[in-house]
Amino acid sequence: MLDQALKDQLKTYLDRINRPVLLVGALDDSDASQGIRELLAEIASLSGKISVTERRGEGGRVPSFAVRSPGQHIELAFAGLPMGQQFTSLVLALLQVGGHAPREAPELLERARRLKGAYSFETYFAQDCQSCPEAVQALNLLAILNPSVKHVSIDGALFPDEVRQREIQMVPKIYLNGEFFDNGRMGLQELLDKLSATAGGVQAPTA
Repeated sequence: MLDQALKDQLKTYLDRINRPVLLVGALDDSDASQGIRELLAEIASLSGKISVTERRGEGGRVPSFAVRSPGQHIELAFAGLPMGQQFTSLVLALLQVGGHAPREAPELLERARRLKGAYSFETYFAQDCQSCPEAVQALNLLAILNPSVKHVSIDGALFPDEVRQREIQMVPKIYLNGEFFDNGRMGLQELLDKLSATAGGVQAPTA
């Protein structure tokens, strides 16, 4: 799945993880599931802090896998294979779920932590989409920072019925709590600014 040069580079990044990461696959016997199974095994082989478990897909999207850390309330998942343009999103998710500090400004991270309400995001992506990683990474980071946020990024090519039902013609396309939210590039600040204008919003800083 990964060539040796990419494995060597990835191992260097994964050495920055400082808490355990658990990859939970929801897989079946399909070729797509097998590809994810191989990728997760290769990633786990590069770090003693990463482990993999698998459950048969019952309910939810199959194939998919969650990125978790024991003792942390993080709801972050990939439905599909995050390769191509999306591989960086996977690497950042592994690092940040594993406790590596994000590079965003401290005041922006604090805004994300103070977000109130219940938010379940779904982002549709394509592996060759150059605009998708920014939105996926912002939403992943929000889910890592705030336990009231869930995020799953979805490879539309593997879920064509959803794409047809939701009439998705371009990606990234983001849904919040089952309703259309936005599409196109969106960083963490743009995401928080838009959420702050909605019910629940971002709690105002105290003096």
